[in-house]
Amino acid sequence: MKVSLVLATLGRDSELVDFLKSLKDQTYKDFELIIIDQNKDGKIDAIVESFKGCFPVNHIKVNFAGNARARDYGIGFAKGGIIAFPDDDCAYDQDVLKNVVSEFESRTDLAILVAGSYDFASDRFSIGVNSPKAQYFSRFRMMGVEFTQFFNMNRIDRKQFHMDHDFGIGSKYSGGEGFELLYRLLRAGCTAFYTPDIRIYHADKDHYKLGTSRMLMYSTGVGAYIRKFANQLDVFILYYIIRKMFVAPAIKMLLALVLLNPKKLAYSFYNLVGIWRGFLAYQSPEREPHNSF
Repeated sequence: MKVSLVLATLGRDSELVDFLKSLKDQTYKDFELIIIDQNKDGKIDAIVESFKGCFPVNHIKVNFAGNARARDYGIGFAKGGIIAFPDDDCAYDQDVLKNVVSEFESRTDLAILVAGSYDFASDRFSIGVNSPKAQYFSRFRMMGVEFTQFFNMNRIDRKQFHMDHDFGIGSKYSGGEGFELLYRLLRAGCTAFYTPDIRIYHADKDHYKLGTSRMLMYSTGVGAYIRKFANQLDVFILYYIIRKMFVAPAIKMLLALVLLNPKKLAYSFYNLVGIWRGFLAYQSPEREPHNSF
């Protein structure tokens, strides 16, 4: 089964080299890489060219910005039965693709597979919702983040498989595009499974010690995607309204106060501010674009 990896990139080069090296070392070879290049200065041209003899690469340059829009555009070029959206600053363990295909082959009902996200050279989890326990999951406990998710296109309604261009870096609401897609697919009845045994590496950038601006930016997208489904009168999204907009932030801030940790308190506060900002700002588009240049 061919795997199509749709990678949107802008502004990174050395990190991209690390990811491409990890693809070169994959034990499973039936894959293609689709690079949606938003750089305007040829920043990665030589890098991509140096790997073209190692595995199939489709290097597509575009004149627009936006992570979700770029990934959505890349879907149209994918030839594989499995599609994934790696980040340009992550890296795959050498058996990632082999194990992904094996999971889909052994679990005949599986539409979405989520890997564990680990900090580089560490057993510590990094970005995303992770667990030490492998498990099936639903929209009430969505697992992982965009670059850890793999989609079996033979078990997904292709009309549902697209990115909302309003979400993600470079868009109206920075962040939330992966959660929006995952929630929508799970709502449509897709079966999803998470396993920490498949390891994808990504630096931990969400820790409160790195500051509050990143949390404020990404949490705006979370609030906006919650509002999107609330506008659709999705009663199940009430769970996330209660959890994300009231209960979880209050518990985190209270814990930070008890521990006398002002940085963690500020981080949790701006998480709450960002979610509410996105929730109040979101406006439903007349028509949701997808797979278009």
